[in-house]
Amino acid sequence: MHFPPGTAPAAGSVHERYVADRLADVGRWGAETLPDVVRRHAREHPDGLAFIAGADRMTWRDFDAWSTAFAQQLVQSGLAKGARVGVLLPDGVEVHVAYLAAMKAGVVVVAIGPRAARLEVRHLLTVGGATALVSLNEHRGEPVAGLIDGLGIDTHIVLGPGSIMDAHTSSSAANAPAHPSNDSGKPAHSHTDGGPDIARSDTDGGPDQPHSHTDGDATLHGRQLGLGDIHLLNSTSGTTGMPKCVVHNQNRWFYYHELAVECGDLRTDEVFLTLIPAPYGFAQWTANFTPTLLGAPTVVMPRFSADEALRLIERERVTVVCCVSTQFIMMLNSPVLDEVDLSSLRCMFTGGEAVPFERAAEFERRTGAKVLQFFGSNETGALSRTSVTDTVEQRLRTAGKVIDEMQVRLFAEDGTDVTAVGGPGQAACAGPATCLGYFADPEANDKLFTPDGWMLTGDICTIDADGYLRVVDRKSDFIIRGGKNISAAAVEDQVGTHPAVAMVAAVAVPDPTFGERVCAFVVLREAATLDLHDLRAHLDARGVSRENWPERLEIVDDLPRGSGGKVAKSQLRDRLRAVAGAATGSSGS
Repeated sequence: MHFPPGTAPAAGSVHERYVADRLADVGRWGAETLPDVVRRHAREHPDGLAFIAGADRMTWRDFDAWSTAFAQQLVQSGLAKGARVGVLLPDGVEVHVAYLAAMKAGVVVVAIGPRAARLEVRHLLTVGGATALVSLNEHRGEPVAGLIDGLGIDTHIVLGPGSIMDAHTSSSAANAPAHPSNDSGKPAHSHTDGGPDIARSDTDGGPDQPHSHTDGDATLHGRQLGLGDIHLLNSTSGTTGMPKCVVHNQNRWFYYHELAVECGDLRTDEVFLTLIPAPYGFAQWTANFTPTLLGAPTVVMPRFSADEALRLIERERVTVVCCVSTQFIMMLNSPVLDEVDLSSLRCMFTGGEAVPFERAAEFERRTGAKVLQFFGSNETGALSRTSVTDTVEQRLRTAGKVIDEMQVRLFAEDGTDVTAVGGPGQAACAGPATCLGYFADPEANDKLFTPDGWMLTGDICTIDADGYLRVVDRKSDFIIRGGKNISAAAVEDQVGTHPAVAMVAAVAVPDPTFGERVCAFVVLREAATLDLHDLRAHLDARGVSRENWPERLEIVDDLPRGSGGKVAKSQLRDRLRAVAGAATGSSGS
């Protein structure tokens, strides 16, 4: 694995030793890369389904062919091997084709979520060192060309409305677009006008159907990324400031796949429905790796709808659904649940937050599917997991049994290892499911690892005598809304830019559907006024992602302080709980 100049771990650092240990694992779970696996499926099961998107079907032959053709376009645009390419696309088939094409072309994807707003997009492209971008013409109603202005993006590949092949490439280095726009201002087709929809397989090698020539094509010769190479940088919420870029190689997800198959008893005849956007860690194994390694189809939907997700399970005979807790709770609340046949569903993988016992038990009763989870993060991968062989209590009241190979430890506040006594302590690990650290951020990596090389989670946990882990508290200042970690500090940074705000503290307010929502306690400047609508309009104008907008605003005269002078956020959370309790009491009287 090669880090670009100025981004490699410092020689002799804990991070460098950790990366070396992880690279020593490469190849333990097979020698094929993900493109190799797709190529094999295309040869052996060419008409088998890889993706299902509405009425459209993409076969393994198509997936291999389209990704190869797009990989060729990436290389022909002038990208060197190892270059970083931002991918900013809605969820759907196109984003998965783009990710696979990047592996074939030997370039690294800087993955950006479809809900990211201007500030986050520009930050991730900058930190990731992206020199190219794959996107639509617009993102969240804003022209992407203006969004990336001044960032040094030399190559911008704009996808058309119906196909990844309906694209044009503009390159500032060439001083002219490789495929100029037509008179309407829309991108001209890079191959044929009216080219096929990316997800259709209604041609049988016809004239418009691309063919995969990865093995013999000179354009791609020697370019494909290996199992240990960096293939993806995606974002994670930091405890301060803007998101960090997490470094991934394929090998960690091949190992993760082994864990998933074992705990879910997964087979080659599964049908996956993945409801998590493609850039996130949870979606890496549930959409990009495990279905592909099994040779199973993945059902995708561009925008989550509880009603439509339930209908998709029935229509496509889905056996494995992958979602955050908020999404399955919304499905439980949907009237469609009583109208559809969910008998095909065997299990649901959820995560990203504590699994609510009563609602999870209700999901099992009403669907017959077992609720499973991995405990971990984008950085750490999986420390523990529940299994189809676990009891209901073990599946739904714990975070599962500790994974021996992940070498899980619990550390007290003073750094003492309290694993032997079962904690409580901050959970940490040092195993093959972990990422390779943060990209170009040595200070953050120093905080991510203990001095002797364990990767920290920020969660306070216990481990019982049978090896089952429970999360009992949170050390990091995160608000977990719908499975997404929201940095309280990042919210405070942005709210604090409003001219009316003197001081601000962001905390979680409990919510029955989303688990937590963002509440901002604000001290106003003298004679200033502020309401939630004005605050959110200010954040919108700044290009702040909606997840970082407060959903509740509390105006206070002062913020409580602890003995060290820090804001006593526990007192603010107690205040919110007291208000909620009083409201519940009055409504029941």
